[in-house]
Amino acid sequence: MLSRTAQIRLVSSHPEVYDPCDDSFALVDALLADRANLVEHCPSICMEVGCGSGYVITSLALMLGKDSSGCHFFATDINAHAVGVTRKTMEAHGCHAELVTTDIASGLETRLAGSVDVMVVNPPYVPTPEYEVGQFGIASAWAGGENGRSVIDKILPVADKLLSDKGWLYLVTLTANNPSEICLQMRKKGYASRIVLQRSTEEENLHIIKFWRDLDTQLEFLDCHSGVMAIGVVTSVFKGKRVAQKHG
Repeated sequence: MLSRTAQIRLVSSHPEVYDPCDDSFALVDALLADRANLVEHCPSICMEVGCGSGYVITSLALMLGKDSSGCHFFATDINAHAVGVTRKTMEAHGCHAELVTTDIASGLETRLAGSVDVMVVNPPYVPTPEYEVGQFGIASAWAGGENGRSVIDKILPVADKLLSDKGWLYLVTLTANNPSEICLQMRKKGYASRIVLQRSTEEENLHIIKFWRDLDTQLEFLDCHSGVMAIGVVTSVFKGKRVAQKHG
């Protein structure tokens, strides 16, 4: 049977590119856990922001396999070396994506507005001094600024613009990033959310959160501003107590 994830031995590398690690593996495992839904979702456009070695976007393409014959893949990274490495990784696995060296999705917003069905992001989430954010080379892969949120908070509004009506976002976060507040921030934009995977390593506690547009969430938020919504809904959603929608 064909592999459903990228093979590490075929993943290219470069001294200035972040190699697949616990967070990369957690994101791919989360996608694997949701694979049946992804296949049923029939995405037309899949995109990774911050592709690094290409391990994640290649794994996603392999997971969808023959079911992705009509799907177009995009991958971006601010690090030009990462784009080159991703290209080699994808070629080694017989996959293809349109690769762009850019900050998040700069230059693609108009072209891809409202059309991305699946977006995967393993952002720079490590709390660091702000001056380290946006550095060239490998540091750009982890430097997240105060609370590790500087880059995440820039990505979320871009994701909102690019995601289609049926769009899904899979985001890697750290406990220090305050995932519940991220869920609240996206809830204000009309997204429901759930934790697809939680994993603790020796160094960090990872949460892979899936977001999707949800009419009930939009209506509940409007009710909240009208004083109708009960206090604590966001907390209960984050903890998974709310019944997930069909595709959640």
